[in-house]
Amino acid sequence: MFRPKNDRERLLHRLKIVLGHYKKVMKMVEDDVYCIDILHQSQAVQKAMGQIDLVLLENHLASCVTNALHQHRNQEKFMQEILDVFKKQTAR
Repeated sequence: MFRPKNDRERLLHRLKIVLGHYKKVMKMVEDDVYCIDILHQSQAVQKAMGQIDLVLLENHLASCVTNALHQHRNQEKFMQEILDVFKKQTAR
């Protein structure tokens, strides 16, 4: 079993999973597969993308935001960026 070593590898691994799901959805549409089956596969893509978002946010908080807080610089900017991401997500 593949075990990613760092955040970059974790992201690339998850993106490859998403790509596989995405290709499966495309193939299912081309093959005129039952709609509910396509929806299940589409939900797998969305869930995998959500996991990617979490890894990215975790990395951002652990590195960029933490460094900014320690150096007392651009704190408001980083907080606003994170809030904007969540505002955009809830606006869907």
